[in-house]
Amino acid sequence: MTLSQLPELPPPPSALCIDALAAELAEFQPIQGGAELERLSKDFYAYSPILSPLLAERRAQLAVRASSLEQVRRVASACARFGVPLTLRGAGTGNYGQCVPLQGGLVLDMTGLRRLRSLDPESGELVAEAGCLLADLDRQLAPRGRALRLAPSTYRTASLGGFIAGGAGGIGSLRWGFLRDPGNLLGLEVMTVEPEPRLLQLDASASAPLNHAYGTNGILTALRLPTCAAVDWQQLVLGFADWDQALAALQGLAGSALLLNNVALLEAPVAAAMPWPAGCPGGGDSGRSGGEHRLLLLAAPESLERLPELLGAWGGALRWQEAQSASRGLPLRELCWNHTTLHWSGPRPDWTYLQLLLPPDPRPLLSALRQRWGEELLWHLEAVHQHGAVRLSGLPLLRYQGPDALAALIDQCRDLGALVFDPHQVTVEEGGLGGIDPAQVAAKAAYDPAGLLNPGKLRGWQSAPWAGFSRSPG
Repeated sequence: MTLSQLPELPPPPSALCIDALAAELAEFQPIQGGAELERLSKDFYAYSPILSPLLAERRAQLAVRASSLEQVRRVASACARFGVPLTLRGAGTGNYGQCVPLQGGLVLDMTGLRRLRSLDPESGELVAEAGCLLADLDRQLAPRGRALRLAPSTYRTASLGGFIAGGAGGIGSLRWGFLRDPGNLLGLEVMTVEPEPRLLQLDASASAPLNHAYGTNGILTALRLPTCAAVDWQQLVLGFADWDQALAALQGLAGSALLLNNVALLEAPVAAAMPWPAGCPGGGDSGRSGGEHRLLLLAAPESLERLPELLGAWGGALRWQEAQSASRGLPLRELCWNHTTLHWSGPRPDWTYLQLLLPPDPRPLLSALRQRWGEELLWHLEAVHQHGAVRLSGLPLLRYQGPDALAALIDQCRDLGALVFDPHQVTVEEGGLGGIDPAQVAAKAAYDPAGLLNPGKLRGWQSAPWAGFSRSPG
């Protein structure tokens, strides 16, 4: 697939078929048009100038909301019997069209399933329904001294099922790695898409192929996750005049024994454009030669004693500090991960971004890209752990100069040793590790045998011998 193509799919179901399905689901008060159907068919893919024109006209023909397992079962059964594509949706905070229906059909809004079913008081293990909002979950965990391990920057609005199906990491990845790292997902409850749907309980091993699969190979109804001890994280903003010193501080802090939950580095022009929390001074001049680079830090209170000494060694200065629990307005986590992209690209529609895992020594890549792209590419780095080692995740901001220039940049990043999670593609594979995962395809065959779930997003299924099997009888 090139940057400017969508997979070939059968046509959407006929209006006659959709009307019949809507009649069967009449008590769900199905939505068949208007602004609400449009909203339920979209996410934040507009970050990508490649996806925007491709997905602009893609929408569901019908949408319903479920608030119980029985309602999910009835919708899954009806879609299977009518042969109608079924796309699952949480809060719609994804960035690259994960929940946009490519073949029409029905969108099922899962946010009504929002019950915390259990929390083990000893292990902290929880079982929660897929529609739970992450912030709501944390509020329920807080009185018991527990918290979620991982959360996206969209924590206040994202759903648990959507995060597992469409996310990869975020706040907490410095401590706990990525969602697909062993131990971050302990099990799933899954509904199959068949005339007689089955409700299955999967252990961690069986759940792995459904983790970050865009809801293409099973309906996630509940999730079993570990939690961690709650910490009142201290938010700190640190200023640096020198980029190399700021980079050294990012890597040094990430590799230290200090208890940290997130460390992000914004190059000076990016820092200057951010809407800093109340009481935090601005980042200065918007040009690369002016202003200061900013390090954003979430640190445990017991980690603060060593910071002044370390900062002095790296040439940094504390600009602002406040406990997250006392945060006024914008929390610091909403200047990290893809919220940085949101704040930058909103007033700059000619800019976009990439998602990279940088090589263990990122300096040659950073230098080469700076030489080649100059001020058309600005750096936003996040420190993460991958397989026990500190790595840097890059979310560089770049001025869009057309698909050929974007493809050339992606090729250069790969040549320099970066792993590219391409946010300008619609498939699980291109947005993830690049290759087809046979386990994901096998899970789809087991739990969605007619290939109705979110068609077009799992390249391994499209290229299999049965591709195109799922066609609506309408």
